Amino acid sequence: MNTSNNTLSNKTFKEHIHATIKLGIPLVLMQITFMLISVTDTIMLGWLGVTQLAAGVLAFQMMFIALIFGLGLSAALMPLVSEAAGRDDTQAVRRSVRMGLWVLGIAVTLLMIPLFFAEEILIALGQKPELSALAQGYINIAQWSLIPAFLLTGLRNFLASLEHTRVILIITLLMAVINAGLNYVLIFGNFGAPRLELQGAAIATVVINFFGFVSIVLYIHFSRFSRPYEIFKRLWVPEWPAFRELIKVGLPISLMIFFEAGLFSAAAFMMGWIGTIELAAHGIAIQIASISYMIPLGFSQAASVRVGNAVGRSDREGIRLAANAVMLVSIIMALFSALVFVLFPDTLIQLFLDKANNDAVAVLTYAVPLLYMAAAFQVFDTVQVASAGNLRGLKDTKIPMIIASISYWPVGLTIAYVLAFPLGLGGVGIWGGLVAGLAVAGILLTLRFKRREALGLVKFLT
Repeated sequence: MNTSNNTLSNKTFKEHIHATIKLGIPLVLMQITFMLISVTDTIMLGWLGVTQLAAGVLAFQMMFIALIFGLGLSAALMPLVSEAAGRDDTQAVRRSVRMGLWVLGIAVTLLMIPLFFAEEILIALGQKPELSALAQGYINIAQWSLIPAFLLTGLRNFLASLEHTRVILIITLLMAVINAGLNYVLIFGNFGAPRLELQGAAIATVVINFFGFVSIVLYIHFSRFSRPYEIFKRLWVPEWPAFRELIKVGLPISLMIFFEAGLFSAAAFMMGWIGTIELAAHGIAIQIASISYMIPLGFSQAASVRVGNAVGRSDREGIRLAANAVMLVSIIMALFSALVFVLFPDTLIQLFLDKANNDAVAVLTYAVPLLYMAAAFQVFDTVQVASAGNLRGLKDTKIPMIIASISYWPVGLTIAYVLAFPLGLGGVGIWGGLVAGLAVAGILLTLRFKRREALGLVKFLT
């Protein structure tokens, strides 16, 4: 056991809150900055017109479904690396990160295959052929960003698990700035560049992800902090036990995120059944809600790190206090976000619209009540993601995945469809289903963590 870290067991709850904020804020800022890349795309496509924005929403959803598997698999690195770090096992850290890169490389190769057929898939899901064709044009280019994006996420989580977050934030900020500049030039044909519209946004996505990946590789290779771990040395040598453990922990996380993201993607597809205006309004509202979601997501990652580190130290009380601190801070942030949504819906939505566009007023009118619904599910979404992060710190991922599959699909999606179509509530009904699914998931995941001792989830290495 690492006795130098044992003093954390004696920390007060207030000190745990301070430690959570210290680790969580950089992770939140990183997530928000990363999300702003997508928001920038949405805003600039909204300036092009409703058709381009709606097509972009469909393309982003298809890409995101693939990306979440990388997010889930790489998320497995956080409890594995932080637990190993908690017991000062440098070799275990190295094995986990190396095999994490293997798993991510294999996964991205497989996940890119269906993206070549995105147009056919979207049409089969009831989307308009015109929008589906535009979305495919974006995806044909943007899907090549997934390779560096997957590997970047793995290396980013390696550094975050060791609570080394400043460089991640700097790289992500640079990616956001470069993306905004490239979008402005390539989407609209400014400064003598060709006007590429959706394809211009796709090219920018590829460029910034390669930039981010190369930057973090160079940092890890040359940094004094990460040099002792020798992550890239003999990278080709397999470590099969570590490989299998990553699959065991990471695949359920990927599926859990997939079930949640799939619920939101299904909501986008159902909005497409209603109409183009409605789909564009949904895209704006979901972007705004997604920015807010980055706050509990960042603290959820902090939970995985801090709970996992406490497990590595065999610190039972530290697990409880770290988890409670994350939950309290996250809920306070969620309430603040909900208040902003309720008080300033028009202001937020208008950021995504060109007032000169003939459809802008219609989109704004439809999006406002959706943002009210987003305010309603802020707390539920926060509780479920914080509890999921706490459970991942214990490497408990299989049952939470099952809970998510039930909450989001049989519950959330069914309620969304019934409210929207048979009961005639339209988009508000679809978002009501989102609220229901998140509420059920939040309650069940929190109860599971509360019963962690009775369920035998806390296991220490002796």
